[in-house]
Amino acid sequence: MHAYPNGLQIGGGIHAENAEDFLKEGASHVIVTSYVFSNGKINYENLNRLVQVVGKEHLVLDLSCRKKGDDYYIVTDRWQKFTEEKISYALLDYLSDYADEFLIHAVDVEGKASGIEVELAKMLGNWGKLPVTYAGGVGSFSHLQQLKEAGKGKLNVTIGSALDLFGGHMAYEEVLDFVNQTK
Repeated sequence: MHAYPNGLQIGGGIHAENAEDFLKEGASHVIVTSYVFSNGKINYENLNRLVQVVGKEHLVLDLSCRKKGDDYYIVTDRWQKFTEEKISYALLDYLSDYADEFLIHAVDVEGKASGIEVELAKMLGNWGKLPVTYAGGVGSFSHLQQLKEAGKGKLNVTIGSALDLFGGHMAYEEVLDFVNQTK
C-alpha cells in the first residue's frame, strides 16, 4: 500500500475498528463481506458503523454469491454459508447507498477457469449503477469476450489462476490490451 498509495484495495478481516488504519496506510478502499453479512443477513449496525468510519467512497462490498435454485445468494465464511440475501436489483439499489462499488465472486465457478456465470453477468450488466468487479471462471479470451457481452461492457473483471503471473496460460499484457481495447 505504501508503494502504490490509493492504488490498491484491501480485504480480509476488515471491521470498523481497523478499517481506517488501512486507509491511512494507503489503501484506496476496504473490501468487506463477513463483517456486514453475519448470521445469514445484513448486519445494519456494522454496515452503518463502517460507513461512518471510512465513508461510502472508501467501501467495497463483497457480494460473493452462489446459485441456489434459480437465484444467487450472498455467501460468507469462506463461501460455505448461504445468507438470506438474494442478489437482486432491489438489493443492489439498496446497498449502493452504502458502498462505492461491489466485488462479486461467482463462487460456483471461481478458480476453475472453465467459464463465467453468464446469467449473473447479464443481471449485473443490466443494473450497472455502480462499478462492479466480476470474478470467477475466466480462463480464456473467449470468456472475457462473453463477460463483456453479457455485462454490456459495464463490468470490471479480476482474473486469478488463469493469468500467467499465477501459472496460468493467459498473458497479463494481452489481458490488459484486451480490456483496454474494449473500453
